[in-house]
Amino acid sequence: MEMIYCPQKLSEVLPQRRADSFKGTYGKLLVIAGSRNMCGAAYLAGKAAYRTGAGLVYIYTEECNRVILQQLLPEAVLITYDPQNREPDVLKECLDGMTAVAAGSGLGTGEVKKEIIKQVLAANHLPRVLDADALNMLAADDNLWEMVRAPFIITPHIGEMSRLSGLSAKVIKSDPAKAARNFSAAHRVITVLKDARTVVSDGTDCSWNTCGNNGMATGGSGDVLAGIIGGLLAQKMPLFEAARLGVYVHALAGDAAAGERGTYSMMAGDIVEHILYGVS
Repeated sequence: MEMIYCPQKLSEVLPQRRADSFKGTYGKLLVIAGSRNMCGAAYLAGKAAYRTGAGLVYIYTEECNRVILQQLLPEAVLITYDPQNREPDVLKECLDGMTAVAAGSGLGTGEVKKEIIKQVLAANHLPRVLDADALNMLAADDNLWEMVRAPFIITPHIGEMSRLSGLSAKVIKSDPAKAARNFSAAHRVITVLKDARTVVSDGTDCSWNTCGNNGMATGGSGDVLAGIIGGLLAQKMPLFEAARLGVYVHALAGDAAAGERGTYSMMAGDIVEHILYGVS
């Protein structure tokens, strides 16, 4: 079934906030993102998760990003590694204590990064959203899919979907719902196929997003979406619902940012600052 996802009242579909809650109530999200010269991806995803309501955001990233992330996002808990001498047990311990994971934004590729993604794929007890370089590694090595034992969310744009599925961009764009539905059914994932009109599928149902604008076609916008979905997963939303709502919240924030900045000058950081703005 295909539908347009457009809840009448956003407050009714968001995870509920309790008067007697504390930060642990709203989950611990591990953002695995960023590499040398790409720390902005970790920052945008981490901040987006906090703006979406996650209780605690941990960022697993390269040591070279420590100082700038501590300055940009002091609310985050940093866990850093040296790519030349990474200790896998540190990430394993961290994953054991998390509520959800958002991985791949600006992560980079190569053997060290593949080992990181293998650990994420093995963490089948956690709800996960995989973005960007995590998807590129899945596309480059079919053996990684053999590690998958539980569903997770993927957020490919058309080019990434082409690499994952083997379909041409032209074929995918001719029927995005079919491409998303078939891939989700074949790989047991939730597919968020990003385009001017994003479609989300669980392999059976498809939801279309009709909000958003061309100002969101800017570097870092996808990192923000990954963080939003991760923040919802940390608050224990089911995968399909977190994916659909995350896309919608992202689009609403983009529309609000465009209303203030205009579509020419808005940046990904403007989207972050308008996530759920005014919703209490």
